[in-house]
This record gives sequence, C-alpha cells and structure tokens, in this order.
Amino acid sequence: NTDEHRFFLVPPGLLDQLDDTFVNAALQIYGGQPRHLRAAYDDRYSTAGELFAAAATDFFFRLPDIRFAEARGNGSAHTWMYEFAWRSPLYAGRLGACHYLEVPFVFDTINTPSAALVTGSAPPQQIADEMHRRWSEFAAGGDPGWPAYTPERRATMTFDLESGVVDDPRSEQRVAWPAP
Repeated sequence: NTDEHRFFLVPPGLLDQLDDTFVNAALQIYGGQPRHLRAAYDDRYSTAGELFAAAATDFFFRLPDIRFAEARGNGSAHTWMYEFAWRSPLYAGRLGACHYLEVPFVFDTINTPSAALVTGSAPPQQIADEMHRRWSEFAAGGDPGWPAYTPERRATMTFDLESGVVDDPRSEQRVAWPAP
C-alpha cells in the first residue's frame, strides 16, 4: 500500500511528533545516507513525520517486495506487483493508503463494520469490484490480467479511483536506497 506505515503513526498521534533529528537517525539506521534519501523524498512531503512514514513504508514494505519480485523476475516463474493507492478519509485523510486498507477491497467486504474502521463509511465499490475480480482471476487461472513484473519494466497495477498499470512507480525513491 502506498502509505503502509501511516497505520502505525497516525492513530496513536506519532506522525506529528517526529522531527528532522529523528528522521535522519532512522534513515541512517536503515542503512541509507540521510541527505541522499531526503533529497528523493523532500519534494513530496511537507513534514518530517510524513517523510518518515514514506521512507519507513519503502524500507519495511515496498523495497523488500520489489527485491523479491526482481529475484523472481530473473527466473521462469511470473510475478505480478500491485499497489493499493486509494486513501482512507479517516483521520482527516492522514491515514492514507495504510497497512491493511486493501484487505476489505480484495475480499469485497467493504460494507462490514470491521472494514469501516479503516475505510470509513463510504468506500468506493468500484475499487472493490476491480480488486476482487483481479484476485479471483489470479486464483482461478494464475494471471491477474496485467503485465508481469520484470526488472526491466517494473509493471505495477495501481488500484485507486482510476486504476491502471504504472511502470516503476516512485523510481527516484527506489533508486535512492542502497542495494542490499
């Protein structure tokens, strides 16, 4: 999900408590060069907490998935990547496309009370229809209906109000991180 780590920062009120000193220390602990990484993120985020949420999302979630897909892309098995980008309206929209938010859409259970805890009261049915259909196609036939991920193209299906394939989303942030 585009904003995975916000799930751990927004509800407890931590997002606004983080400062540049914390962010720089975290980026260094994660193995990066804070100046170099901040240059890749700074233009998109207005606060230290927002930048940290994006960088932590990449470090803990997106980059490991990409590295796994790259490794599989060099073999005989196909791998498909997706990114859930629809942003929850909860917490004045600050929750974003957080961890777990895609699950009610995948299983088309967006109208349940437990889903509303992350989706809010009126999640878009068209995204649930699309995701559920694509995952069902994959389960039934082994192909979700978008191009397989390869290190050359990096095709990623992005689920949002307007879904579609994006090649190498946020590449400037991906390449800013050191290789494992």
